[in-house]
Amino acid sequence: MSSDDKAQAVSGGDMEGKDKGGGAGPVILSFIIGLAASLVLGWVIFPQLLYSQKQQPIDFNHKLHMAEVGEDCSYCHYFREDGSFSGIPDLYSCMECHSELMGDSEEEVRLYENYVAEEREIPWLVYARQPDCVFFSHAAHVIMGEMDCVTCHGHHGETESLRPYEYNVISGYSRDIWGKSIAGLSNDPAKRSKMDVCAHCHALEGVGVPTQNVENPVESLFKETVNMIWPTTVTPTRGTSVQTHRDGCFVCHK
Repeated sequence: MSSDDKAQAVSGGDMEGKDKGGGAGPVILSFIIGLAASLVLGWVIFPQLLYSQKQQPIDFNHKLHMAEVGEDCSYCHYFREDGSFSGIPDLYSCMECHSELMGDSEEEVRLYENYVAEEREIPWLVYARQPDCVFFSHAAHVIMGEMDCVTCHGHHGETESLRPYEYNVISGYSRDIWGKSIAGLSNDPAKRSKMDVCAHCHALEGVGVPTQNVENPVESLFKETVNMIWPTTVTPTRGTSVQTHRDGCFVCHK
């Protein structure tokens, strides 16, 4: 083989190596773009199509009522003698104060004429109603765990009107079961994915699951993605959800 042929062979091999190495860049870029598009579709666009809204039968003013009862949620949302939670008060609880018209506001008139006078229960749309297969004990968290209502439900006591009830058009369940921020970016527990919030608190307190480093879904997804592109670059952690532990599902699902 002549010197020219050898030089051409070496040059061709170098170019082939460069082509092989340079091909990884577009693949990684395409993967990142596709991942970003999928996240936008799944976390932003799809929820807008999946959920619809309804208005509550009466626009309730929590702030006004809290001022009347001394800022005590338990006046209306109390525990029964057997420890079960009463949830939303029934009509007769409302009639302790509203047996007659109290003012002439539109909502007061609607309450009295449509429900009090007719002795008909108000068909409230329950934001946090769980599926039949789910068991949740308010007593275990409020009485035994000494948790405040706002920890999970937000500052409803400061609101002057009720927000729309959002529900899944396929299952019919309230959006509040999972929360608006399914990505886990919000620091407000009332807006985050409820399972993520539960797992985070239980892991930190060491209740039901081992205490360990806890990440939100975005952090976990980021680490998993980095490891797919550059293996062993970061150390992924597990245990960010109670489902990842043995028998964890049966804590709430009976």
